[in-house]
Amino acid sequence: MRLTDNSAWAPLAARVFRALWIAQLVSNTGTWMQTVGAQWLLVGHSAALVTLVQTASSLPVVLLALPSGVLADRYDRRKVLLAAQSALLAVSTVLTVLAFQGALTPGLLLALTFLLGCGTALMGPAWQAVQPELVAREHLGQAAALGAVNMNLARAVGPALGGAVVAAAGAGWVFAFNALSYLGIAAVLLLWRRPVTARPPGPGEGLLAAVQAGRRYVWHAPGVRRVLLRTALFIPGGAALWSLLPLVASRSLGLGSGGYGLLLGVVGVGAVSGAFALPAIRRVLGASGTLAAGSALFAAVLVVLALTHTPWLAAAALLPAGLAWIGVLSTLNTAVQQRLPGWVRARGLAVYLVVFQGGQALTAPLWGALADGLGLTASLLIGSGLLVGGALSVRRWPLHDTAGIDPSPTDHWPVPPLVFEPGPADGPVLVSVTYRIAPEDWAAFTDRMRHVARSRRRTGALTWGLYQDGGDPGRFVENYLVASWSEHLAQHHRRLTATDRRFEEQARRLLVDGTAPEVTHAFDAAAGPVVAPGEQDAHRTKATGAPWPAPAPGPDAVR
Repeated sequence: MRLTDNSAWAPLAARVFRALWIAQLVSNTGTWMQTVGAQWLLVGHSAALVTLVQTASSLPVVLLALPSGVLADRYDRRKVLLAAQSALLAVSTVLTVLAFQGALTPGLLLALTFLLGCGTALMGPAWQAVQPELVAREHLGQAAALGAVNMNLARAVGPALGGAVVAAAGAGWVFAFNALSYLGIAAVLLLWRRPVTARPPGPGEGLLAAVQAGRRYVWHAPGVRRVLLRTALFIPGGAALWSLLPLVASRSLGLGSGGYGLLLGVVGVGAVSGAFALPAIRRVLGASGTLAAGSALFAAVLVVLALTHTPWLAAAALLPAGLAWIGVLSTLNTAVQQRLPGWVRARGLAVYLVVFQGGQALTAPLWGALADGLGLTASLLIGSGLLVGGALSVRRWPLHDTAGIDPSPTDHWPVPPLVFEPGPADGPVLVSVTYRIAPEDWAAFTDRMRHVARSRRRTGALTWGLYQDGGDPGRFVENYLVASWSEHLAQHHRRLTATDRRFEEQARRLLVDGTAPEVTHAFDAAAGPVVAPGEQDAHRTKATGAPWPAPAPGPDAVR
């Protein structure tokens, strides 16, 4: 295997990524073994109860992903991952002991599965956000595909192994293996010496404020919102396979736990095989075309499963299902990773995980209820119809191009020229920027400022407006309100990206020659003056700030 820059396996040349990938493979195998054991213990009950295993696993992500993303953005992600592994090990140990004692009721099984989902929710944003620290940006696509390969290699081995162990020795032993599988990731994390420069500065804002900052960033990032839309259009139909496959295996195909495990294994084999074809598929179809083709292929698989009662035909159909699943998921994951800057990466990924896992958690019991009410065939055909609709919608809502996106941080704003030193909580702060624009550039300037508006809102602005002076039409005033002085300093030093800077420079290229933006910072004085008369000299820090840097040469077109 050659680990060239263009190889699908190139990220494995990074030592820490390689070690974590191997440890994750063992852990994912244990997770799939545990899933088969849990689902098969409930197969004799109603379809709705079987599908609740999927809900119990995924619902915690909906509830906890955003707070977990805040933790991963505010604290050392390595320590957050270690805490999650410890929690998962503890819950898995309890599950194992209860299984061996014969005390594992359906209610206890679902409750402990829910707690395992809580540990996964704590781990998810930190795990995703740490990937750009382990591999080069140009290898993020391969890293995302390798993550999907990892999961599907485990899917190829874990379910079959789990089904065989359940049939031969009972579910307790698969739960025991799952508990032990968390030790590998914990060992790698303990040995990893994460660079100090990669660590967040520590807690500086409250939990609710941090969640709000993440929500605000995602809402004002059109590219991220489009990824979330594409995820929401794929997951409901895609979840039908994972929710109903245990019932297809037992009711339609007459298979036992071992046969169900083999069906899941076939999906994994298809996904791993498809990973080799994905780079060529993306070159031909592009990211949006890959999403459309993957959705259509997955829809065809559901039709086959709805109509067949032949195990070998069902297994043959599940091979391309693996290719479609890995193609869609790795494309979505790469798209969101490439758009998020480091300061909010974990929170942005948490929102993605909420949509992804939440879609599965919310639709799984619905698929179970449909299977009980309408039957498996009708339920699978409905899922196929949803996927076809999602594939057709790609033409209307494609993924945005990432060619002009650079999320690397930049600290290019001049020092604010204040005559006193504000406290971190002082605010709100009204920032005003005045521009002098020639008449022939007024339309182009207001158009380019739309991108600046999104930048301000993404990085902390609560409100934003652009105004043209009625008495002096060449004078434009940009106003935006920030909650506190610390929030504005975060804009200055941590939150702006190279893309934000490019948008600012494209607007400032239209300034009248010889002029520069004039910036003022006004503080809330409703309760009294911020600086008392006669005290300004005593409190003076910098009466004038550094000049704005000149726009870098480059094309004017906004991308």
